[in-house]
Amino acid sequence: LLANNIAKQNKHLDEDELNFVVQQTIDRIIFLRIAEDRGIEPYENLKASYKISKNYYRNLFGLFNEADDKYNSGLFDFKKDSLSKNIEVENAVVKNIIDDLYYPNSPYEFSVLSVEILGSAYEQFLGKQIKIDSAHRATIEEKPEVRKAGGVYYTPQYIVDYIVENTIGKQIEGKTPKQIADFKIVDPACGSGSFLLGAYQYLLTWHKDFYTNKGKLPKNKKDSPITPDGNLTTAEKKRILLNNIYGVDIDVNAVEVTKLSLLLKCMEGETQASINHQLGLLRERVLPSLENNIKSGNSLIDTDIYEQELDFGEERKIKPFSWQNAFPQVFENSGGFDAVIGNPPYVRQELLGNQQKEYYKNHYKVYHGTADLYSYFFEKAIRLLKPKGLFGIIVANKWMRANYGEPLRRWLLDTTILEIIDFGDLPVFQTATAYPCIFINSNTAQKTPVAVTQVKTLDFENGLQHYVQQNTILVEQKSLSPDGWNLSPAEEQDLLKKIENAGTPLGDYVKGKIFRGVLTGLNEAFVIDETTQQQLIKEHKSSAEIIKPFLAGRDIKRYQPLHSDKYLIFTKRGIDIDKYPAIKKYLENFKIQLMPKPKDYKGEDWKGRKKGSYKWYEIQDAVDYYPEFEKPKIIYPNILKQPEFTFDTNGWYTNQKCFIISIDDKYLLGILNSNLIHYLFEKFLPKLRGGFYEPSYIFFKHFPIKKISPKNEADKTLQQEIIKNVELLLQLNQQLYTTSLHTQKEQLQQRIHYTDDKINQAVYKLYNLTPKEIEIIETAP
Repeated sequence: LLANNIAKQNKHLDEDELNFVVQQTIDRIIFLRIAEDRGIEPYENLKASYKISKNYYRNLFGLFNEADDKYNSGLFDFKKDSLSKNIEVENAVVKNIIDDLYYPNSPYEFSVLSVEILGSAYEQFLGKQIKIDSAHRATIEEKPEVRKAGGVYYTPQYIVDYIVENTIGKQIEGKTPKQIADFKIVDPACGSGSFLLGAYQYLLTWHKDFYTNKGKLPKNKKDSPITPDGNLTTAEKKRILLNNIYGVDIDVNAVEVTKLSLLLKCMEGETQASINHQLGLLRERVLPSLENNIKSGNSLIDTDIYEQELDFGEERKIKPFSWQNAFPQVFENSGGFDAVIGNPPYVRQELLGNQQKEYYKNHYKVYHGTADLYSYFFEKAIRLLKPKGLFGIIVANKWMRANYGEPLRRWLLDTTILEIIDFGDLPVFQTATAYPCIFINSNTAQKTPVAVTQVKTLDFENGLQHYVQQNTILVEQKSLSPDGWNLSPAEEQDLLKKIENAGTPLGDYVKGKIFRGVLTGLNEAFVIDETTQQQLIKEHKSSAEIIKPFLAGRDIKRYQPLHSDKYLIFTKRGIDIDKYPAIKKYLENFKIQLMPKPKDYKGEDWKGRKKGSYKWYEIQDAVDYYPEFEKPKIIYPNILKQPEFTFDTNGWYTNQKCFIISIDDKYLLGILNSNLIHYLFEKFLPKLRGGFYEPSYIFFKHFPIKKISPKNEADKTLQQEIIKNVELLLQLNQQLYTTSLHTQKEQLQQRIHYTDDKINQAVYKLYNLTPKEIEIIETAP
C-alpha cells in the first residue's frame, strides 16, 4: 500500500530511493507503536497525526522529530535521511496503515511481541524488493537469490542460542565485565539481526547474573549498573551494545532492521518514568546511535576491487566494503573480532556476476568456479578473527562432499575445527530442505579432535545442547580428506580405509563407461507412447530404426525386469531426417518449441564437455556414447533409497534421471547391490530429504570394487558364487513379476531374500571383513 502510493505521488524517486523510504517509514511507525504498548509513549499517539493539520504524513514528521530528540536512535535522523521528509503520501494511506496497528484491526499486543518474533516477520519483508514499472507503479517481487533458494529461512532460536553459547559463552566464561568490556562480536551477513539479538541477549543476561551474583542484589552504590529492582540500567545496556555488538549486510534495509531490532531490545524494560529520568536528570537521550556498529556493504569484497574495471552500476550492485576503514576501533585496538557468528546467505553461483567471481578467484583460497557464496564466508570469517577467536555458523552441509567444496575442505584442514553438528535432511528450516550443519572453528594453531554430532531428531527433550552432549563422537581432524569429509568414529574410519584399499575405484574398474541417460530437450516431442510408436512405423517402416524402448528412473528396481510403455524418438546429432519422413512430419508439430535458442549452445554438459549446436529436429543432448545403450549393461536411477541396480540385454535407452554402466558384468552387479555398497552410500553420497541418495558420477566413480586376481583361487570361487546368485536373483524377480498367486509370491520373496544374503556374505569375504566390521555395516542407520 505504501509503496504504491509513494510511487504514484513521487515520480522522481528511483527504485533504491523508493525501497529506502518505504522501509524507513514502516520502521519508524512500528517503533513508536511498540513504544506505545510498552507504556513509553502515550497510547494512540500515532493517531494524533490525523488531528494536527490536514496533511497526515506531515503531521507524522512532528512525532518523528520528537522521537529523535527523545531516543537518538538514528532511526529518526533526518540529516541522514533527506528523502523521507520531502515526499507526498495520501491521507487515506497513512490512516489505513496506522489504524491497522490498533485493536480491533490488529490482533497483536505489541508490549509482549518479542523482538525475535518481530525479526522473523521482518526476515520475510527483507526477502522482497519493490520494483517500478514503466508507468512508475510499484510491484513487490521476491529477490532473485530468495526465489532461487525457495524462500526466506529465519534461523530457529535454538540454533542461534546454541551457536552463541558455544562461541561467546565459551570465551567469556569465568571472566569479569571489565575483562570483556572490549569483547567484539560480529555477524558479517546480519539480515534482520537474529544472531546479533541472540548475542546481545546472552551478554545482557550474563552481566545481570554477574552483578547480582545470580539474584543477590548488591548494596546501592553510586553509578551501579543495576537498578534497585535488579535489572541492568539503561546506561549499562547501551554500553554493552556499543562496545560488543557489530554487524554488516549488503542490504541497506537489512541493516536498518537490525538496528531497529537491537534498539527495541535495548529499550526492553524501560518505562515512561525511567525515560523521563534520563531525559530530565541525566540530560541524555534514551538510545545510542548504532551508525558505527551496524553498517551496509559487501562483507566479502574489499575496496581493492577498484583495481578491476568497474562501472558505477556494477559498483552499486557489489557495494565494496573495507572492514579496516569501517571498524578501526576493532582492528587497531583489538586486532580483530573475538567472535564471528551467523547464517551466511545461500546464493547460488549462477547469480554471482563475472566481476565478483574474478575477485573471489584472486582473493580467496577456497575459490571454486561453481562454489555457492557461503563458501567464501568461511575464509572471510576466520580472517576477521583475532588469535584464539571463535567462528560459529549454520550453513548448508553440501560443501563437505560436493566437488566445489574441495578447495574449502583443503583450506579448513589447515585451521582448527572444533565442532560439526550435521542435521542431514531434518527440517530445521520448516519450509525448506536445506541440509544444514553447525560449524564451529577456532583461530588457533592447536589441533584437537573434532566433536561431531549426527542429529537424528529435532525432538530434543532437554534442548540441543544436551542432545549434542549425549550423541557426540570425536573424529581426528587428520582423518578428514580433501576429497570429501566422512564424519565417522575411528573404528568406522579404519573400516572405510580397509574397504577402500581392498578395491579399485569404480570409474577405473569400468574404464569410465558410466553414462547418463538422454536429455531430450522436449519430452513432449521425443517421448511417445506405444500407440504413437506403432502409427509412425505403420506410416513409414524406417521409423523403427530410430524409435527406442525408453525407461525413466522410476522404472528401475533392484534386480527386477525392465518394463515401460514409453518410447524415444532418437534423432541423434547429424541424422538425415529426410530418411524418416513419418518422424519428420510428427516432429514438425513441435517445431516452434524445438528451435534451438542461443542459450542452448552455451555451457558444458554433465561431464564438462562443451555443448555444440544442433538442428531443430535433433535430440538436444549430443549423446555421442549412444551405442553403449545397445550393449548389455547395468542400469540404475540417479535418486534412490537403497542400491537399485539391474541388468539389461534388450537395448533399453533411459532418460537423464538414470545412469548406465555399459559392461556385461554380473559380478559387479552383485557388489553394487550389496549391503557393503549401501553402507558406502550412507557415508559418501549426497543425501536428499526423505532418506534418498544421489549417486552422482563425481562421487560414485570412487567407490572401491574388488578386482579378482586370476591367481587367487579363493577369490575366483567367490566371484563365481556371486555371478551364479545374481543370475538366480534376476530369474527369481522375473518369475515374481509374472506370478499372480499370493502364496507363490511369498515363496519367491523368501528365496530372493535368502539368495541376496548369500551374495552379501560372499562380498564380505572378498573384502576380508571381520565379524565386528560386518556388524558395523549391518547395524548402520
